[in-house]
Amino acid sequence: MTTRCGWAGDRSQDPAAGGELHRAAGRRGHLQHPNLPTSRAATRWRELLEARAIPAEIRAAAPQDPSQHDPARFVPPATPKDTPSRRAALQLLGPAGGTVLDVGCGGGAAGLALVPKVTRLTGLDPSADMLRVFERACIERGVPHRSVHGSWPDAVPEAGVADVVLCHHVGYNTPDLGPFVAALSAAARCGVVVELHAVHPGAWLDPLWAHFHGLRRPPPATADDVLAVVAEGGICPEVQRWTRPAAPRHPEAEVDFSLRRLCLPAERRNEVAEAVAGLGPRHRDLVTISWTG
Repeated sequence: MTTRCGWAGDRSQDPAAGGELHRAAGRRGHLQHPNLPTSRAATRWRELLEARAIPAEIRAAAPQDPSQHDPARFVPPATPKDTPSRRAALQLLGPAGGTVLDVGCGGGAAGLALVPKVTRLTGLDPSADMLRVFERACIERGVPHRSVHGSWPDAVPEAGVADVVLCHHVGYNTPDLGPFVAALSAAARCGVVVELHAVHPGAWLDPLWAHFHGLRRPPPATADDVLAVVAEGGICPEVQRWTRPAAPRHPEAEVDFSLRRLCLPAERRNEVAEAVAGLGPRHRDLVTISWTG
């Protein structure tokens, strides 16, 4: 489903319900107020993420950092999937192509999916291990590239600007979403493409937090909450809601991820494997949010 310039979600989750939801008055995608003070949607977003933070006592006892990911799982595919996010970025690049900045690039899958239209790819990520995967993938494909080790928007001066800015699956790790989005827009000459899950991806494990820790998780943030923050920033995006095709499950990798995320020791692997097997597949509903620069 594609919508333009409007709220497409449940208004019970609209932080501006009872008042006026800010909408762009200018052309689609125009950033009108890049320095807005923290607003209701931004405050709600931060509160939603903070409420789901891992309790300090559980995190302190974790044998592994629960926020880390295995870089080997982020190697870009040889043949990119044709997704709404890829098509939105290619449309922004146009027939001649152009430069791309991938914020939170991981192994570089989002940017490398645009080859050969990307003339130069800048990958920004806080993980040096992920950037090594990104660099190797670019070299293998002969793509001119540059790596920036840092966090957004702190690394804006080093990252610079590009024709198209990508940001895939970073939003749910970003408490200060308003300035983050404003910086994405300011860095893009032609436009921005954001991709994220329709519901916080960590919600998949909520039953296991209750099972192993007796912890009842609060309601998760959703893409509609992201859209409310984007709207309050004066951006009127195009929104595409879609479902990722089912892929083969990798039970061992799912157990590894779940052990780490749940802050559990390896001795409980069999218990976790049994519990994960009963969860069913992860959520596959995604949202692509794009706007012109």
